[in-house]
Amino acid sequence: MGVVQKSALLLAIVSLSLGGCSVTSAPDSPSNSSQITFQSATQAIINQPSITTTPLPARPAYAPGELVDYTAQSGDTLPALAARFNTTIDEILAANTFIPRDASTMPPGMPMKIPIYYQPFWGSQYQILPDSLFVNGPAQVGFDTSAFVSHYTGWLNGYIEYAFDGNRTGAQIIDYVAMNYSVSPKLLLALLEYQVSALSIASQPEESRQYPLGYHDWQHEGLYMQLVWAANLLNNAYYSYKNGALVEFDHLDGRQERPDPWQNAASVAIQYYFSRLVDDDQYARAVAQDGFAQSYRNLFGDPWQSPDSHIPGSLVQPEFTLPFLPGLTWAYTGGPHTGFGEGEPLAAIDFAPGSIASGCVPADVFVTAVASGVVARSDLATVVLDLDGDGDERTGWVVFYFHIATQDRAPVGKALKAGDPLGHPSCEGGEATGTHVHIARKYNGEWIPAGGIIPFTLDGWMAHQGSKAYEGTLTKGGRTIIACTCSDAASQINASK
Repeated sequence: MGVVQKSALLLAIVSLSLGGCSVTSAPDSPSNSSQITFQSATQAIINQPSITTTPLPARPAYAPGELVDYTAQSGDTLPALAARFNTTIDEILAANTFIPRDASTMPPGMPMKIPIYYQPFWGSQYQILPDSLFVNGPAQVGFDTSAFVSHYTGWLNGYIEYAFDGNRTGAQIIDYVAMNYSVSPKLLLALLEYQVSALSIASQPEESRQYPLGYHDWQHEGLYMQLVWAANLLNNAYYSYKNGALVEFDHLDGRQERPDPWQNAASVAIQYYFSRLVDDDQYARAVAQDGFAQSYRNLFGDPWQSPDSHIPGSLVQPEFTLPFLPGLTWAYTGGPHTGFGEGEPLAAIDFAPGSIASGCVPADVFVTAVASGVVARSDLATVVLDLDGDGDERTGWVVFYFHIATQDRAPVGKALKAGDPLGHPSCEGGEATGTHVHIARKYNGEWIPAGGIIPFTLDGWMAHQGSKAYEGTLTKGGRTIIACTCSDAASQINASK
């Protein structure tokens, strides 16, 4: 039950295609090869000179199956490494006999040998940004966007725009987008500085006022909607590379690029982002050390001075219960699909309560806490349950609930035990066709794919991804539940069974 579709305003939370059965592709996401319009090699990137950076040496043409050295990065998994190096999991395991077959995430810093099969058109080896500085995670705790912006004389300081329910400052808009998409506010600030000098020039250029980041689409006018587009696009590329799906992409002129196999997800996401906006020398400069990376360094210092590994090795999900009370029959209405926005990451699953009427009807039953924790956020349609108890959704495990009714919604700071009620399922927060709840997981700010290497598991029911978003199954002890908005017998599940 419940189709959530993209809406221009969506009750002031734009681009939240959450919890339904039909999602439009993100604008020019890795799965959508359509090209956006751009402004003369995007004038949104102001007066950038031609590239002067000396290219790094090209990778050699490795012999088939040649073993190469690799150091595990935060969040690496065997399936993704196999895709990036054009090899197989079995070959990686044979070359690294100390790695168990059921390993989830690789320990950051672990040396490995990987059999490589060379492919042409590898992109830059230069790593732009650590993954821990891409997500809105522990590294962002203590950062005050408003205070930071107030120290600069650029046009962003003093900028006001109507966004998500009222007039908001530029810093407030950045924080809102960063929170919803779990993308670092520092990353968004650095993009605005590199592309339109938002912190360093006093007057916003006329040519960039309608589309500050260069994405020309009438539904994405203004700073807020441009940042929504940017955060969604960055997430699409980041998580696609993390799961091994993004192994190549085309530039605006049709030129093909395959990310360097040693690259990290944040750097590839930034490469992909600029490939959608500029080409040739402008692209080469943007992804080199004197491009976007220089803007980031000028604002926040060297990102590689002491990078954190925000995803540890052998990460496992804590024990979760189903998100409804025992004895009640609900339906599994959405297999793995977007956690927030459109496209990747496929971090969420949906459940709908039994009802004598279809559609958006009030529900007396409660959605429950899947684990013990404290409510870190409670606002329109949303409850975020923080499991480490510090009240900050950027650290540790958190569970994101969406489509929670305003009435009886658990307030911020409320401590809950597993099974405690936190609110009623509803259609609030989007254009849903049926009452349901959308739930997703994050760890240290990173969305965790529901059907991936660390599957979403509730009372022993394990989520599996389908052939496309919203499809999939839950399995437990030889039993299978099939996701369907129809809420038929095959999709029904009881918390006591």
